[in-house]
Amino acid sequence: MRFLLHVSLALLLLALSSTHAVAEPKFKPPAEDTPGLISFWDFQQPAGERFTAQGMGDFPLQEMEGVIERVEDGVFGKYSAKIRSGQWMRIPRDQLGPLDIHGPEAQVTLIAWIKRDAKNFWQSIAGIWDETHKKRQYMLFLNARARTNHETMERDNCQDLIHGHVSSVGGPTPGYTVCRTYSSGKTPIPMGEWTMIAMTYDGQHSRVYVNGKLDAEEKYNPFPYDNGLFDGGKDGADFTIGANHVAGLQNNNRFGGLMGGLAVFNRALTEEELLEYVADE
Repeated sequence: MRFLLHVSLALLLLALSSTHAVAEPKFKPPAEDTPGLISFWDFQQPAGERFTAQGMGDFPLQEMEGVIERVEDGVFGKYSAKIRSGQWMRIPRDQLGPLDIHGPEAQVTLIAWIKRDAKNFWQSIAGIWDETHKKRQYMLFLNARARTNHETMERDNCQDLIHGHVSSVGGPTPGYTVCRTYSSGKTPIPMGEWTMIAMTYDGQHSRVYVNGKLDAEEKYNPFPYDNGLFDGGKDGADFTIGANHVAGLQNNNRFGGLMGGLAVFNRALTEEELLEYVADE
């Protein structure tokens, strides 16, 4: 009788724990005919084939510092790209085409589906952002050391957040030694869990989103910025994934983890549109 009672209690506790478990969100890919979609990589190509995109072009990615491992833990199919710290991907400047988003009327959305496993500060997700040569345009970052209060332009410490960097000058923000014009959320991005992170710039504000929802934080997100995006010209920066050019190094600000998808649009998507990529349970 005691044995049956213990078994019953164990089953009850298991049922209760299952009821309260929080499932990871599921995601939907952007349709190829989505207005403004420049490129969407789902990282389904096997080793030996370049990662290519759907959208306005195939935008083949060059894998740097060795072949990027394809692992069987995907978001939009069997595979995802396992980017080890120090590895990165790029599209050379002369092959950017519509990814070279710039000018006073510029708008951009960048969405990444990631499973992070590195704890280092300043992880570059994707964008056009060469700090060494003062060729900054737009970049989605993870885990900056500090975020900027847009009212005071002072920065305070933070950790595990996402950041939507924008620049109209290419170099540091005038009056400072670094770029301070970026939105920052308030939600820590977990380790080892698929998460959809995004930044938008509509010509007036930079914003960041977590799993489709605006990660609003007073004085930090949205971040007012009506100056547009820098035009790097033919000698501007490459489009990079997993690292960017800083302090003379091409693969600085290193991301570590899985990337299951990456999308770039030439317009600022709304929260309602971003939520369409989070599947209903």
